[in-house]
Amino acid sequence: MTVLEILQRSTEYLAARGVDSARLNAELLLSHVLQKPRLRLYLEFDRNVTEADTARARELVRRRGHREPLQHLTGTAAFLGHELEVSPAVLIPRPETEVLAQAAIRLLSGREEPSPLRVLDFGTGSGCLAIAIAAAVPFAEVHALDLSTAALDTATRNARRSGVDRIRFHLGDGFAALQSASGLLPGDLDLLVSNPPYIPTGDLASLDPEVRDHDPRAALDGGADGLHFYRRLSREAPAWLKPGAPLLLEFGDGQAPALQSLFQDGGWRLEAVEKDLSGTDRILIVRSPTA
Repeated sequence: MTVLEILQRSTEYLAARGVDSARLNAELLLSHVLQKPRLRLYLEFDRNVTEADTARARELVRRRGHREPLQHLTGTAAFLGHELEVSPAVLIPRPETEVLAQAAIRLLSGREEPSPLRVLDFGTGSGCLAIAIAAAVPFAEVHALDLSTAALDTATRNARRSGVDRIRFHLGDGFAALQSASGLLPGDLDLLVSNPPYIPTGDLASLDPEVRDHDPRAALDGGADGLHFYRRLSREAPAWLKPGAPLLLEFGDGQAPALQSLFQDGGWRLEAVEKDLSGTDRILIVRSPTA
């Protein structure tokens, strides 16, 4: 079969299975199999593909048609110029979280006193936030925390893969994990960033199959109303942040009003609510209580 024939048949199959952007998915999967840039395929439509590569492409397309995430099939996801390893052990990085990383980088880069700055990525998962911040802000001391050993192993490999060797990874459930051999003390943090679980438990069953069946549930389930981890951060983070230091959080659709009330009631100062690339409110920036 030729490149064009594989793409046409793959696109038809994926579209029939309800996969969004079926042609793009077909191109990315074949590009992965052939180890060629996707746009290169357009110059090789008439090229005959070996039986082995055809069989491999067919199997990947079949799995994608069963709604296995594209990133799990290729093994990587792009995040702000970094190619990160992903697997069912970690949440697949999404464009919304790139906006969160950029906001954190902007705040850190705008500091008049560039050093020392201590940053914590709370619930690091793949390490995407910690890696993007450490790469863009070389004077920052970046810490990354997660309760999953498998996630931290992935994040550590991703840091090496990205050439970022300054991140300190910590295993444990929340701030208690920082109280032992972390190098951090309460009141040390200049910035805290997090993409916590924010899907209400009752909404998990209605998520797209790629998310519902393949992302780790612990990275999705935010409790009955989706706000469990925000309440925890509102209570516990002030002890670790310097007075007036920023906390940046990604949140779900429609959660902005409840979160603003939650943090303001806890003595935090609201700085901004920023939108994602689709124009939806997505990022909350608050400042820790000063007294």
